[in-house]
Amino acid sequence: MSDKIHHGRNIKRFREMMGIKQEALAFELGEDWSQKKISLLEQKEEVEEALIRQVAEILKVPVEAIKNFDEEKSVNIISNSFTSHDNATGLIYNHNPTFNPLDRLVEALEENKKLYERLLESEREKVEILKKLLDK
Repeated sequence: MSDKIHHGRNIKRFREMMGIKQEALAFELGEDWSQKKISLLEQKEEVEEALIRQVAEILKVPVEAIKNFDEEKSVNIISNSFTSHDNATGLIYNHNPTFNPLDRLVEALEENKKLYERLLESEREKVEILKKLLDK
């Protein structure tokens, strides 16, 4: 499998996580954009830097997230967190963590809070856009 990061797939992944439809992303990108053009963009393995920056700003995700997220590596990290044994349980959790699980839980809760706040802000912005459209 290719070691290349698929920018278009990452754009689609983050767009869907944020609950934004292709039409809405197209609207935010400007008059030259359509749902069909977003669909084609999401199929591109490599996307120009300027466009990645524009999309990242709209989706409110770091540019590096779109440029560097690798699903296969993420799956490998998760699968390597478990030890396989030939017994009835199949997978046994690694009982020797090199981190404090409570710290990780607190970090995860803080990250969820930040994501929730970004989602709320995104929803507020959508409402403002819809209000502007209705006023026209």
